Amino acid sequence: MKLRKVTAASAVLVALSVAATACGGDKKDDDNSSGGGKKITVGIKFDQPGIGQKTPQGYSGFDVDVATYVAKKLGYGADQIEWKESKSADRETMLQRGDVQFIAASYSITPERQQKVDFAGPYLLAHQDVLLRADEAKIKSPADLNNKNLCSVAGSTSAQNVKKTLAPKANLQTYPTYSACLSGLQSGAIDALTTDDSILAGYASQTQFKGKFKLGGFKMTNENYGIGVKKGSDLKAKINKALEEMVSDGSWEAAVKKNFGPANYKNEPAPKIGDIKS
Repeated sequence: MKLRKVTAASAVLVALSVAATACGGDKKDDDNSSGGGKKITVGIKFDQPGIGQKTPQGYSGFDVDVATYVAKKLGYGADQIEWKESKSADRETMLQRGDVQFIAASYSITPERQQKVDFAGPYLLAHQDVLLRADEAKIKSPADLNNKNLCSVAGSTSAQNVKKTLAPKANLQTYPTYSACLSGLQSGAIDALTTDDSILAGYASQTQFKGKFKLGGFKMTNENYGIGVKKGSDLKAKINKALEEMVSDGSWEAAVKKNFGPANYKNEPAPKIGDIKS
């Protein structure tokens, strides 16, 4: 009799243990970064119109469209994406800590960054360029920036690039934001604003700036935008496959036109996966 009681109690304990294990398994699936879980956390910029921007209506921009497409291919609907702001200085740390599953945030692939994180892509080839007033006729090459007021944000390497090698006599001015540079450009206090052409096109495409600015088209550097993932993550191969499908089904070209079209951005063709231009 006693033996039967102990056996019955043991059976109950085993059943509870199995149930608990099953619950634990379900929780793990929810957090699975390879898809099929309840949500996925994605890093983007919150302050770059046309690239990644948080607005009262939601999130918009080319990187947002790319990330949404990729997430869908990984098994997540748009309502299952948790967007997290990824400032330039924080991106590698966010990936290493696991704060996000991947980052699409005008994230140029560089040898230094590849030592810390892995990249899928590239999915866009951008170039350092300048934004000019629409009626500007004297600045036709980087050398014409000599003795001109050149603006970029504090800490930017883009303006230093121009000043060191292309137009050493440019009068470099740093503002806290690109929006401040745009205001200066519009008023005439600034002659040119420099950063990646994709970012410039995004700003120039804003409703309040349509028709007021133009890109110089100088292509001073190559910026290979990639999607950052944690070092060794199996997401890299899956994201690469999704990016190839985005190009082949026309979604990539549609996203380019939607986000950069108003600025007459002459984009490069979609780059091939792994083709990083130096």
